[in-house]
Amino acid sequence: MIEKAAEILRNAQSSRQPCEPLAQKFALSAEDAYRIQQINIELRTGAQGVDAPVIVGRKVGLTSDAIQAWLKVNQPDFGTLLSDMSVLNGGTAPIEFLLQPRAEAEVAFVLKHDLAGPGVTPKDVIRATEFVLPAIEIIDSRIHDWKITFEDTVADNASSAMFVVGNEPRDLKEVDLRLCGAVLRKNGAVVSTGAGVACLGHPVHAVAWLANTLGRIGSGIRAGELVLSGALGPVTPVQKGDWLVADINGLGSCSVRFG
Repeated sequence: MIEKAAEILRNAQSSRQPCEPLAQKFALSAEDAYRIQQINIELRTGAQGVDAPVIVGRKVGLTSDAIQAWLKVNQPDFGTLLSDMSVLNGGTAPIEFLLQPRAEAEVAFVLKHDLAGPGVTPKDVIRATEFVLPAIEIIDSRIHDWKITFEDTVADNASSAMFVVGNEPRDLKEVDLRLCGAVLRKNGAVVSTGAGVACLGHPVHAVAWLANTLGRIGSGIRAGELVLSGALGPVTPVQKGDWLVADINGLGSCSVRFG
């Protein structure tokens, strides 16, 4: 069952044809869903050749009350960031590889020390953080029409696709991430606004949750890895030709085009 579900997601990505919700076909637990995610990540990173992607970090999803209410869950989820998911700031995201993309503004963390639970606190996150950056996460779903359950999105690598981060690192201690405002513009028009408080009350809470959750499965966040901490405001759909700019107060901006 788990192997078959993983194959269905891979086929949806390669064919650019979304599949029906996995929850309609399989009785998946959260543990099953994370195992499906792991299978497909291992297959991608196990590919041969110089262009084989490597793990560069993690993403935290489902960090807002609205999204948790939508999926009827009371916790976030996480996915894995790979090197082939990165798009240069100001660069072009190859939209031909995406199925039904959306985008959101986030705060990205880069750690200077390894961080693994149990018992990781927000203060531990602050001490372990090298710097923070503005980010745009491009999410996507291999599930038709985004009709997802918690298990669907977990299995689908937390509905991740690509990401962009800014070029000017900022010291976390010099920025009030809880109150920082975020504005996402598409083709010059404001399409989303938010603040750090929308992300589990403070983005550092999302990183602490991730470290503790990974610790329970014998893993953690490694020094130098990137962590996308979760959306600061509503997502916006994107299509070919769109240009997005995310401005986060105290962190600066980043941008991406969809070609």
